[in-house]
Amino acid sequence: MVGAGLAAAAWAGFVAGGSDSGRATSRVDGTAVPTTTTTVPPPTTMTTTLPPRAIAPVVANGPRDRRAVALTFDSNLTDAMIQELHSGKVASFANVAVLDELDQMQVPATIFLAGKWIEQYPDVTRRIAADPLLEVGSHSYSHRAFHQPCYGLGTIRVADMADDVNRSEALLRQYSTRPTPYFRFPGGCYDEAALRAVGPTGVTVIQYDLPSGDAFGTNVNAIVRNVLGNTRNGAIVVMHITGGNTAPLTALALPPIVNGLRQRGFQLVRLSDLLGATGTG
Repeated sequence: MVGAGLAAAAWAGFVAGGSDSGRATSRVDGTAVPTTTTTVPPPTTMTTTLPPRAIAPVVANGPRDRRAVALTFDSNLTDAMIQELHSGKVASFANVAVLDELDQMQVPATIFLAGKWIEQYPDVTRRIAADPLLEVGSHSYSHRAFHQPCYGLGTIRVADMADDVNRSEALLRQYSTRPTPYFRFPGGCYDEAALRAVGPTGVTVIQYDLPSGDAFGTNVNAIVRNVLGNTRNGAIVVMHITGGNTAPLTALALPPIVNGLRQRGFQLVRLSDLLGATGTG
């Protein structure tokens, strides 16, 4: 969701605001961009281009009348992060331990993959795509900001936004025969211009109503308390599989989060099941 080099303090305010803070940047000149919780059908195998739209729809949460929650995970890799890999400053930005925990606990989840991350970690991408409990969506190709300010990310021009999304979607289809139509903006940052720019790609924008706090997190218990204390019916929780120096504690926080949510009667489902109201897992 966020690029390397962002100070942890910048995220403190983002998390402290609770469920509404996750949408802090989805506004245009102080006016909220309309979002919807309308049910959308589950994805099917897609090998063709999605139907274009004038403006991309935005989903921030699932139905509030059903005790189900979607855990979602973002991968990201910026040019600055690639330099950190090449310099040896960071060993890896693929937190495979998160996938191990999801497998061990049999947790359905939705993974948003950035294109440059896919190119850097093709074997991990194949593992994700082959897992029947997981589904994949796009997190852009270059992981640049579609709206500023956006946590220190570089900016992508409006004219290049659709091409970036299409490039990411095409890359996903090289690895998965069942990609979803879901797209998450880098940093969760967007405005009306961005929604109109990516509308022709046919994607459905997935925002979230609960940022877990794992990005640059320094305390496992704080992440766990944040998620368990703020989850409600239909929540879309955002976490990360990036690891490295961007989200180092996600795998450690997952078991108590998963166990805590299940003990509270929440069903953990993929986004397609949450939004399609079919329910699995």
